Amino acid sequence: MYFQRLEDLRVDHDKSQIEIASYLNMNRNVYWRYEKGVREIPAWAVIKLADYYQVSTDYLLGRTDDSTPPKPARGK
Repeated sequence: MYFQRLEDLRVDHDKSQIEIASYLNMNRNVYWRYEKGVREIPAWAVIKLADYYQVSTDYLLGRTDDSTPPKPARGK
């Protein structure tokens, strides 16, 4: 699946694919495949990128246009 916002957010934050791949601890070619939709991006990477860009996972995946991240769960 192709998610345009992966690339859009990276470009908007003036980051290179190498920088994001390094943040995710992977090779740039692997990240490029996720960004271009050649390979499906794993859930852990979606979560980590949503935290990095401070957006919701639904926004990152194009399920909503509201980029507001969810409020943190309160500890018990």
